[in-house]
Amino acid sequence: MPVLSQIHVYPVKSLAGFQVNVWPVDQRGLQYDRKWMLVDTDRQFLSQRRLPKMALIKTRIESDALILSASGQADLRLPLLEVAGEAIEVTVWDDRCIGIGCGPAADEWLSRFLDRDCRLVRQADVDVRKVDPDYAFDTDQTGFSDGFPFLLVSENSLNALNMAMQLPLDMNRFRPNLVVAECDSYAEDTWRRISINDIVFRLPKPCSRCAIPTIDPETARPGKEPLTTLNRLRKWNNKVYFGQNALHDRTGLLSVGQPVVIHETGSAQPPLGKDR
Repeated sequence: MPVLSQIHVYPVKSLAGFQVNVWPVDQRGLQYDRKWMLVDTDRQFLSQRRLPKMALIKTRIESDALILSASGQADLRLPLLEVAGEAIEVTVWDDRCIGIGCGPAADEWLSRFLDRDCRLVRQADVDVRKVDPDYAFDTDQTGFSDGFPFLLVSENSLNALNMAMQLPLDMNRFRPNLVVAECDSYAEDTWRRISINDIVFRLPKPCSRCAIPTIDPETARPGKEPLTTLNRLRKWNNKVYFGQNALHDRTGLLSVGQPVVIHETGSAQPPLGKDR
């Protein structure tokens, strides 16, 4: 039976995340996942697509604080609980959300390291960002993710991709939330409904990949892989895919080692190719 082998949390959109063994799931996904976000002077979201150096900012959660770390700067400590701040409208793709400003000290810290004027905002606790209704229920919501609360990838899918590339890329290139072991490579392409610790997940569509996986998270330097190989092996409708987006039906607690129960399968998305 497949098992949950890794859990990754990314508190600030497009900054480095961290790995945990146990973590709660709330209405928006993993607790604190993509709860914060950087925006430019037009209040548009920033990501590694525009600023690869964002990959070099590390995050961790200790007690009641989110801590950001970057080379040459003292750690930045932010409260986990929402505090009074300026409420501003921010944009994530086509969605308008309410963010709470984290204050000038945080803005200065990030602007200095990234050499670009930016602000750090926290998604307001009262803000409800719904998921694309073409793939979700009206009750589904997410934080500042690109569109879905979870991204799931299997270990053997990465192993197969690495063999095809003849490169040892790490899973953190692909920024999954949930990693599954003990299943065939790309088995997740056929999963439609699964459960982990009685939390039911729906997998409505595969994840199309942008240039972020080409950015080395240790150096912030971009390269050509894995997009070159994905373009050869995993192209569908003029996009390349790796991993599956997921939605959840209840809150709960996830732990590494929990079994992944497959309740419903369907045709592979993307469709199986001759090189698969």
